[in-house]
Amino acid sequence: MAMKTPLATACAGLACLGLWVGASACAQNYYDNVVIVLDASGSMKDPLPGSNVQKMAAAKTALKTVLQQVPASTRVGLLVFSARNLRDEWVYPLGPQQPEELLKAIDLPEPQGSTPLGKYLKLGADRLLDERAKQFGYGTYRLLVVTDGEAQDQNLVDRYAPDVMSRGITLDVIGVGMRTDHTLATRVHSYRRANDPEALQRAVAEVLAEVSRPKNDQAMGEGFDLIAPIPVEVASAAITALATSGNHPIGERPRAAAPAAPAGEPTQATSAASPQAPSTSPPAPAGPTRGGRSFAFWTIVILFAAVFLLRRLGRGSRR
Repeated sequence: MAMKTPLATACAGLACLGLWVGASACAQNYYDNVVIVLDASGSMKDPLPGSNVQKMAAAKTALKTVLQQVPASTRVGLLVFSARNLRDEWVYPLGPQQPEELLKAIDLPEPQGSTPLGKYLKLGADRLLDERAKQFGYGTYRLLVVTDGEAQDQNLVDRYAPDVMSRGITLDVIGVGMRTDHTLATRVHSYRRANDPEALQRAVAEVLAEVSRPKNDQAMGEGFDLIAPIPVEVASAAITALATSGNHPIGERPRAAAPAAPAGEPTQATSAASPQAPSTSPPAPAGPTRGGRSFAFWTIVILFAAVFLLRRLGRGSRR
């Protein structure tokens, strides 16, 4: 029978805590992260059906109105494609909200150009994945697309959209003044039609309301109590498995870890004979995303493992 000491229990609890928040993150210190991909193609200059309000003007008003109601702790990014007057597509880089700067950024884009939606799905999602690595997988990650037309790089949309969703990023699309639903309508987490200014503002509000809901960590605390008896070795192995996948760029395969060099042989960093060898450094740590599918999945897996181990411990104590 294994000895149960306060020190062993504390170590196990700390190891299991790492399953949720990573090596140095705290349960209370996470952020909701939203990247808005805004279509500034030429057709966004057209009026909404039955209205004299320009699509872009309606989109700007809706975003400014709703974002002022989003919690200050939410990190927001605004990514714009095809605007004729922007040097940087990241009109507002993903980060803490500075209300005045954010509102100015929303007002900037002037429509002109095409609809390379696939390219910008990847850009927005890759930035969210990068942020998730920095936050050790904790927090929520949402990509909101506001567009009025089909992509001109549909092959990239077909390739990237399923990958975005499979990584635990919530993908929402709002179709602005479209006669028919966007092709992404049945392939994303949520799709909303917006054929007038009020419907557009309502659609944006419904999407961003998800990040405004209060969080409750009571269930997580109870989960820690249940998981605490898991042996440190088991918890450490699980942490390693969870911390090395999931945050590689959209549309790409995860990079393999570099194999260990035999004793006495120079490594790539010190060998002059292989200056062109590709880098194989492991990807940044990633864990389950709170509020996403992977968070729920790993919760179930870990709890089942905890129950199994507790039963084994119980049987051993009766022998």
